[in-house]
Amino acid sequence: MSDLARVETSRVDATQVVRVTGELDLSNARAVTDSLSHAVPEQVTLVVLDLAGTTFLDSAAIASLFRLSERLRNRRQDLRMVIPREAPIRAVVELTRLSQVVPVDDSPPELLDTMRAYAALP
Repeated sequence: MSDLARVETSRVDATQVVRVTGELDLSNARAVTDSLSHAVPEQVTLVVLDLAGTTFLDSAAIASLFRLSERLRNRRQDLRMVIPREAPIRAVVELTRLSQVVPVDDSPPELLDTMRAYAALP
């Protein structure tokens, strides 16, 4: 995996929060998303991918995120992304229609309340 991206994970109940900072491109996108899909425990029902600190996404990263979404969906796990409206990568996510497959939230604080409520559902 490249040093271009840094990944931090934490867990809140049945929600896995993954923060990616830096750049996701051809050199590291597949390794980052593959490791994420394998690192998410089966008990997790929601994966929140916080890309607020991600400064660059190329087509390889977008393709990897589509694959990650499909893998998690096959395991009955939901994926949401956090990307602020002013983030440079937001336009890329919308133009590639990734935002139509994976819901995008503007900020994590609002989402954390939603996550706890969502994770508490049977």
